[in-house]
Amino acid sequence: MRPPRAYWVSVEPLQHYIAEEIATDHVDGLLSRREALRRLALLGLSTGTAAALIAACGERRSAQSPPSKPPGAGHPPGMDTARATESITWSGPQGPLRGSWAPAAGAPRGAVLVIHENKGLTDWVRSVTGRLAGVGYSALAVDLLSADGGTAAFSDPAAATAALSAISPQRFVADLSSALGELGGRAPGRTLGVVGFCFGGGLVWRLLAAGEPRLAAAVPFYGPLPEAPDFAGSRNAAVLGFYGALDQRVTSSKPAAEAALVRAGVEHDLVVEPDADHAFFNDTGPRYNPTAAGDAWQRLRDWFGRYLS
Repeated sequence: MRPPRAYWVSVEPLQHYIAEEIATDHVDGLLSRREALRRLALLGLSTGTAAALIAACGERRSAQSPPSKPPGAGHPPGMDTARATESITWSGPQGPLRGSWAPAAGAPRGAVLVIHENKGLTDWVRSVTGRLAGVGYSALAVDLLSADGGTAAFSDPAAATAALSAISPQRFVADLSSALGELGGRAPGRTLGVVGFCFGGGLVWRLLAAGEPRLAAAVPFYGPLPEAPDFAGSRNAAVLGFYGALDQRVTSSKPAAEAALVRAGVEHDLVVEPDADHAFFNDTGPRYNPTAAGDAWQRLRDWFGRYLS
């Protein structure tokens, strides 16, 4: 059962991705049906369309091997050396932008822009920013809900997700470009990289497709690929992409991502973590996989050590 054709042609791919993520969370038992329908309604889906989307996601999941039970809590990689973050603001293309800044101790090896999930700039995203600073990379996490008062202005996380889904990809790219400028100003002379998770991983791909010559390295974690991407304008950015073997909703786009990177002549390595699902790196989430997260963290450090240092 598929949602009405009008649904598929009337939404932007990032909106579709967010809606599917909510539906899949219900299928996997992470959200009640009532809560999933409420969240999908905040995205503008009718009850009938939402129910059809849930059914379609259920059919796709049932065609796969059942998701493994998450392996349980583990020590998040990089927390031992994480540095404190501070809230900052700067002038963006359409008004003030907010972010969380963590300078590396001493001279940074490079500087990294961190792009959050579809929940906004959360404490977990701040922790990743601090972890990067702790291993030598000054880091800035941008709040893409700045124009709405910032993530902290939303008492309902689902409302924050809905607000993000209403923002155009063009505005995201403009805000991310501004954040790279702020990052470069705070770490003058350092090479720049970017890392993003889930929705933010998709925005890493968008930033690359927009042509971003300032980037030397980019690391999208399980992010949706834009349609027919052309990465020629960002061929200087070495790309390390991560996927979960159990996350076929996103991992199925890996061949297309690889083909686009090859066409553009971009240095890359696309890694599928075995027995890992979507959002395996988020140690505050139900799909956290400490083995996959630890491997990804080491690969990320090695990649940045090669291309940002």
